[in-house]
Amino acid sequence: MNYEYFLAKRIIGNKSYKSSVSAPIIKIGIAAIAISTIVMLIAIATGIGLEHKIRDKAVAFNGHITISNFDSNASEGAQVPISKDQVFYPEFNSVEGVSHVQAVANKFGIIRTNTDFEGLFLKGVGTDYDWRYFKKFLIEGRLPSYTQKYSNEVLISKYLADRLVFVVGDSFQMYFMKSDPSQPPSIMKYVVVGIFNSGFEELDKTYVIGDINHVQRLNRWSKDQIGNFEVFISNYNDLDRLGNEVYAQTPSTLDAMTVKQKYATIFEWIPIFTTNIYGIIGIMILVGAINMITALLVLILERTQMIGILKALGSSNWSIRKLFLYNASYLIACGLFWGNLIGIGILLLQKQFEFLKLDPSVYYVTVAPVYLDWTYVVLLNLMTFVLCLLMLLIPSFLISKIMPVKAIQFE
Repeated sequence: MNYEYFLAKRIIGNKSYKSSVSAPIIKIGIAAIAISTIVMLIAIATGIGLEHKIRDKAVAFNGHITISNFDSNASEGAQVPISKDQVFYPEFNSVEGVSHVQAVANKFGIIRTNTDFEGLFLKGVGTDYDWRYFKKFLIEGRLPSYTQKYSNEVLISKYLADRLVFVVGDSFQMYFMKSDPSQPPSIMKYVVVGIFNSGFEELDKTYVIGDINHVQRLNRWSKDQIGNFEVFISNYNDLDRLGNEVYAQTPSTLDAMTVKQKYATIFEWIPIFTTNIYGIIGIMILVGAINMITALLVLILERTQMIGILKALGSSNWSIRKLFLYNASYLIACGLFWGNLIGIGILLLQKQFEFLKLDPSVYYVTVAPVYLDWTYVVLLNLMTFVLCLLMLLIPSFLISKIMPVKAIQFE
């Protein structure tokens, strides 16, 4: 083993080898592995990042599971009230994995200014509302503070602020139509205390976050009546199972719908990223392996005389094949090193400076999100290294076909 390792090092470090005909091919092979690694890292990090971002934004506005009245309109324009007096509220103890339950209500209204107007929903929230998602989205001002008393503080999106030229501290009037069209609309005055930007334009232009007390009064509901419950779970991977369990534990008059069911079109589109990632990984590994196979074949042909001499001295085919596989392993490792260095560097720069922008109307985010997890980085490197090395076993079989007498005379 020491003798073979010494020869392998000699092949790698030989100056004549580095200046030989195979040198450009070797460099191309290393570059191919590096470029493949960069592309795979970017594809995985941005693909998973995009999936997580879209998922988290949908959850921020709806919870993982929504419990509402069966008779409520799907568009949420005509919510049928349900009582807060439920066995699962405020703690859903009957289903393990549920972390939080909050009561909300929506009311459609129109914001009118001197120059423009916008129709959207006032999402009423109360003291039980979990602000952890909106803390990440907040870009200006502060989160509103709600108690049992009425509050005119609202949180609006950057999309709405830009469209209606609102800044933190501005006030506006919102008109709410009554069930009787002949009656004049109710008018409420609100103050902007914070501006958020989730990047999910479809939702950003749909909601203003306000006090649930106003929605209850506008709908002439009692303090005990709300529009729906939003249920949060600890592990998103358990969503389908917990969605069924929550549905089974709710009264027959109530419906439980997961965020995947509510936004079926979006969540059916998300798995395409996973399919694309697998395709990119397969293609990139194949491209890198083909280049390494070419480099190894050139190296074998260039070292034909050395192979003949080693065979004449009694070396077995497998021992000589290992010499070249050691060499190939070193070249693959070099490609992986530079690929990881450049690829992770690009991802960290994108995460910090967000220079790569996306169209929110298509991708539901304004910048390409980055999800870095050292687990998939290590697994990707191991998989690339092992698969490339296994593919190199095929060209290395050519060594067994080389005859010592002809090889020594080879020019």
